[in-house]
Amino acid sequence: GTDFDVQTFLSEQIEETVSGFTAAVAVSVYGNDLDALDSTAAQITRALGEISGAADVRLQSPSGIPELSIRLRPDELTRWGFDAVDVLDAVRLAYQGTAVGQIYDGNRVFDLAVILSPRDRNSVEAVGNLPLRSPSCSFVRLRQVADVSLSSGRYSIEHIGARRVQTVTCNVSGRDVVSFVAEAKRRISADMRLPAGSYVEFTGEAEAQSRARRDLLMHSLLALGGIVVLLSMVIDRPRHLLLILLNAPFALVGGVAAAALTGGELTLGSMVGFVTLFGITLRNSIMMISHYEHLVTVENVPWGLETAIRGAAERLAPILMTSLVTGLGLLPLAIHSESAGQEIEGPMAIVILGGLITSTALNLLVMPALALHYGGTFRKKDD
Repeated sequence: GTDFDVQTFLSEQIEETVSGFTAAVAVSVYGNDLDALDSTAAQITRALGEISGAADVRLQSPSGIPELSIRLRPDELTRWGFDAVDVLDAVRLAYQGTAVGQIYDGNRVFDLAVILSPRDRNSVEAVGNLPLRSPSCSFVRLRQVADVSLSSGRYSIEHIGARRVQTVTCNVSGRDVVSFVAEAKRRISADMRLPAGSYVEFTGEAEAQSRARRDLLMHSLLALGGIVVLLSMVIDRPRHLLLILLNAPFALVGGVAAAALTGGELTLGSMVGFVTLFGITLRNSIMMISHYEHLVTVENVPWGLETAIRGAAERLAPILMTSLVTGLGLLPLAIHSESAGQEIEGPMAIVILGGLITSTALNLLVMPALALHYGGTFRKKDD
């Protein structure tokens, strides 16, 4: 009946913040009937266990937990002159123990507790033989004034938002959490009929990733729109603007390849890495195109193959320095991406490094050829 979790501190804190449980996926069943909740949660537990990739599937508040029941008999208590509180205090002292003093060892303090020996606490019969001293100084066994038996019951009834809930949690191994949750939703909705007044809610890493992905995508699109507007105000030729934006796919190729080679999972850290990567690559392409315009409009160099090669050669050092400094700074994070505490920064660094490699190479090799193809666009303004 013992379960084990091995997690990093950051993972545990994130999962507890997201769903309240230290697991990647949490399925909560809400309702009023406790027996119906237990039955539904047991079905969900079996369904999750049959899905590929499920690990550590467990019911958070299982019913039927064995417990020792001691029910006092009022008539017997009166017969022997016992007070119910005194009897329960004796039971607590015998089987839970109590501190009766302290022991000092230098600057350390230890509580001294008394409790019955293990051989007097390891069976129902031993509990029933607990001697109690009555006010008349006669000794009576606990079984003479109480019914001692083993029974089952709930040790905890969970509530969320003043609603009774049973929660099934699990981790995911060998596949991404999003696809696992999608399959679990399909299987539960197709194979299970919920009791009246009950409903199921999925929480955990997958739901948090979906919300964060939607928010990040929306904010990134808004930021991209603002960048395009600002660039169009500075760059007067639409073709130049398109050349600058064309460098974004150059970075995307390397980022996707790096993510695929390291597991193929697109996490929130990876998406943040793509956003960061686009900013770096756009800067490099702006440096290239603006230098071409400078050569033609300021230095009066005729636009052609030699000018395209010259502009790429003169921008080689700045672009390489930008990429190398960024890459060397992120390299330790990428190398130790599997270490504890690197669950977010590790995938982000891997995506940025992969994108920098392809965007830098393609920016220096392919961008001049594309710019040369649009040769008529690099002209003096008076032309």
